[in-house]
Amino acid sequence: MSPRYRTGSTSAGTVVAVIADIMAVILGLWILMYLLDANRGNELVQFVHDAANWLAGWSRDLFTFDEAWARVVAGYGLAAAVYLFIGHAIANRLRRH
Repeated sequence: MSPRYRTGSTSAGTVVAVIADIMAVILGLWILMYLLDANRGNELVQFVHDAANWLAGWSRDLFTFDEAWARVVAGYGLAAAVYLFIGHAIANRLRRH
């Protein structure tokens, strides 16, 4: 394996890991904003909410807890955990090759 190829795969792995981290941070930030009752009229809160809704579209309504905060934590938290797990698994695989 040439050193140039090795560096490229390491860089690709790093990019994948950073993207997974950013996705998880957005989801975690929305959970925090929700729990702290952030002002939904604020543009930053709206942006984070919209991005988190898009990222957690598949898991957002997966759980049917009675409490809304539990649904938010479980749905968005699951999405964050899955993105971190899969993203870092892919990144580690890319770094090995």
